Amino acid sequence: MSLVLFNDLTRKKEEFIPIKPGQVSFYSCGPTVYDYFHIGNARPFIVFDVLRRWLEHEGYNVKFVQNFTDIDDKMIHRAHKENITVQELAERFINEYNKDADSLGIKRPDVAPRATEHIQEIINTISRIIANGHAYESNGDVYFDVKSWPKYGTLCKQNLEDLESGARVEPGEKKRDPLDFALWKAEKPGEPSWESPWGKGRPGWHIECSAMSSKYLGENIDIHSGGVDLMFPHHENEAAQSEAASNSGKPFVNYWLHNGFLLIDSEKMSKSLGNFMTARAALEKYNPLALRFFMLSAHYRSPINFTPESLEQAESGVMRLRNCLSDLDFAAENRVNDSSNFDVKEFDAKLKDFHAKFADSMNDDFNTAAAIGILFDVVHLINTSLKENETLPSEFFKLAKKYLLEYDNILGIIGDVESDSESDEINALIQERTQARKAKNFARSDEIRDLLKSRGIILEDTPQGTKWKREI
Repeated sequence: MSLVLFNDLTRKKEEFIPIKPGQVSFYSCGPTVYDYFHIGNARPFIVFDVLRRWLEHEGYNVKFVQNFTDIDDKMIHRAHKENITVQELAERFINEYNKDADSLGIKRPDVAPRATEHIQEIINTISRIIANGHAYESNGDVYFDVKSWPKYGTLCKQNLEDLESGARVEPGEKKRDPLDFALWKAEKPGEPSWESPWGKGRPGWHIECSAMSSKYLGENIDIHSGGVDLMFPHHENEAAQSEAASNSGKPFVNYWLHNGFLLIDSEKMSKSLGNFMTARAALEKYNPLALRFFMLSAHYRSPINFTPESLEQAESGVMRLRNCLSDLDFAAENRVNDSSNFDVKEFDAKLKDFHAKFADSMNDDFNTAAAIGILFDVVHLINTSLKENETLPSEFFKLAKKYLLEYDNILGIIGDVESDSESDEINALIQERTQARKAKNFARSDEIRDLLKSRGIILEDTPQGTKWKREI
């Protein structure tokens, strides 16, 4: 089946048809870099990383853009508190973001633009919106005129009356209507500011994404993604201002995708509830592969509940996958026999059948939960083959590893077993234990076995040597 995606603009699944054949323009909202990103932010970063990987796997040339918001009220407040510049604060937390994202296996974007490096593009975008009659200047501020845009509310599926009932004018704002939102904010004492046609000031939050996405991807893009909390007002405002700045008549985005909330012990994460957790804190407590596995273990549009038990299950799942790959490598070194009567054609046919099911799951609104289930079916098939056959042909190992690594290249939940630094230490201890047994130093042999067992490593002595796996 071809790829279908649930489009939040139409609230239905639609076949994905890119604007340009073979190419995908993909914009995903990035972090505001005033602190470490929280574990809830990690979910969209991971799930849309997998969608990007799947599109690339399917042969698309993907241009993936994810921004850094490096100027806003929170950043100004924290920079003042720490007596540093906003730029210094941004530089620090962009670096910290990259460290945590790298640990979680999130591929770097093709372009990672910063708002403060695109002030002229932002000013140009605002100027076009004013010229087209959809924004106005008010004492140095510039506001989008929501009432001038009949399509406002199309993405969040609310009418202006309902939206107006919850809107308000903040102290110091000089806008005509409570729903109007700031495109440009007049300079305030002690804040960073830039020259503009409306006086010195800084951009509002929403406008940066419109200016940067149009610069790098064009006025009409294929996919825009983010957390469901961004649908309104951020993405609604982005769509309105982007289309108001354009004279093309084309939609800003063809496919809007939003992931569901991450809950902590069934509660929405918030600092007031005391259940707030940064990705950095989670990475110090849990294996990054397990965190990634957990985020992909439910459909991206569903809410997902973060609990110690769910992370333990994720860690067990990762260990089962890694143990399969490790067992495969061990057997490939010790049990190859090309005269084996193992039916490679039948094995290959089963792998191809699973691969088709995996592809169907990923093409069905990239259902990673179902895809992981198929991956475990593949693991079961490989493990059964290893268990039931003393020797296996070399082609078995090539096929098994090829499929496992292909799935991992998409999901990123197995990792490189061979380059695991802990594996080197474990193998060194096993070698020492082997020498101790040869020397009949059984006390040291038992000591090493017990040491490894305390770390969750199970040893199995075979005619081909000692192999190890992680306890599940």
